[in-house]
Amino acid sequence: MTVLAGEDILTIIVRTIFYYTVIVIIFRMMGKREIGELSLLDIVVYIMIAELAVVTIEDLEIEYWFTLIPMAILLIIQRLTAFISLKSPLFRTYFEGKPSIIITNGKIDEHEMKKNRYNFTDLLQQLRENGTESINDVEFAILEPSGKLSVIEKKDDDKSVYPMSGLVLPLIVDGKIQQDALKNIQRDEKWLRKILKEKGFPDFNEISFCSIDRNNEWYIDKKNEKK
Repeated sequence: MTVLAGEDILTIIVRTIFYYTVIVIIFRMMGKREIGELSLLDIVVYIMIAELAVVTIEDLEIEYWFTLIPMAILLIIQRLTAFISLKSPLFRTYFEGKPSIIITNGKIDEHEMKKNRYNFTDLLQQLRENGTESINDVEFAILEPSGKLSVIEKKDDDKSVYPMSGLVLPLIVDGKIQQDALKNIQRDEKWLRKILKEKGFPDFNEISFCSIDRNNEWYIDKKNEKK
């Protein structure tokens, strides 16, 4: 059993406080994300930074800069991937995943569950956590990239306009048309262009976000629109 000298104990305390402060600063610089919403890339970076700090605290012979350099590199990687993810829907979908509709109009999609390695035990557990008493009460259940299940229950006063009208569907994100959303409401790009032109938005590239809800209500937000 190794006995630590008083000087070594003081060094460990100082290093612990130092790296605690450094990690807090780095995580703040990475941006605000809830733990449940962390992407795969974020989780990898967080684990590696934590491991680097632990190794340096345990091994008193390692210099501070030896750990700070890889921590800084990991921060740069995280900020760079976050920027690419913001600009590239394909990159974002590949590394962060996309929502999967597990229940549609009250019908369970077993194929989608298999694809996500999601079983009925998981489904029932998350429905209970949501406060849903029965699958019969569910109109839509969406498995988010974070693993959280978003549940939309059936309503008696259903004024459905489209087959997927129980959802708020993003038709345009960052100027990109969401073909899957159009397919869900059985519409095409030509129809979308016509509607947006009538609403005074002839150019998709000017739109940062466009959605339609169950009552045919539209939300359109222009890029860099001044308040």
